Amino acid sequence: MTKRSPFRYFKTNPEIIRLAVMYYVRFPLSLRNVEDLLHERGIDVSHETIRYWWQRFGPMFASEIRKRRSQGLKSSRWRWHLDEVFVRINGKQHYLWRAVDHEGEVLESYVTKKRDKKAALKFLRKALRKHGNPEALVTDKLRSYGAALKDLGGADRQETGRWINNRAENSHLPFRRRERAMLRFRRMRSLQKFASVHASVSNHFNQERHLYSRDNFKLNRTAALSEWRSLCAD
Repeated sequence: MTKRSPFRYFKTNPEIIRLAVMYYVRFPLSLRNVEDLLHERGIDVSHETIRYWWQRFGPMFASEIRKRRSQGLKSSRWRWHLDEVFVRINGKQHYLWRAVDHEGEVLESYVTKKRDKKAALKFLRKALRKHGNPEALVTDKLRSYGAALKDLGGADRQETGRWINNRAENSHLPFRRRERAMLRFRRMRSLQKFASVHASVSNHFNQERHLYSRDNFKLNRTAALSEWRSLCAD
């Protein structure tokens, strides 16, 4: 039985939908910015249409990216960097927990109202269930991490120290740029959805260009773009 195309009820070319979703998720652009960029290319769509496309296809694209990456390579289990950022939703402070491996790959994102031991346990159990047990977990000095890891039997693998968690701190920057462009979030569910999709897209296009030559970077960038254009293909 052949798999039905997710674009079968849409009159718009799937290539245009993929392009609009990539612009919105990958770059710090508003919906109206994406509308203007597409108009410059001769594509006339409303920003509300782009909003619908991203909400409909964004999670679908992210899921297929995760599926393809899991088939090609396993998650790193050497060292994870854990950190949380403050995010305001309707004027109330929430916390976005993130797990990043030693290469900057975002492994997991989780939104909570508090950052106590219970929230840390939920986050850690979700990350460990999906990606296995790492050899070391680098955290800041938040006591919730130590209490949660003690319950999970991983207190001996925790590492804390000044500057050693910069990998996680730097991984927050693309998300912060997107947050400003979107004028913050209005619901926890919306934040969780966007953080998950944004992490997968960032992982897909993250080329670590400073680690190798310009020629290899261009080849990898072209390969990533080509794979994006094939997502959810007929």
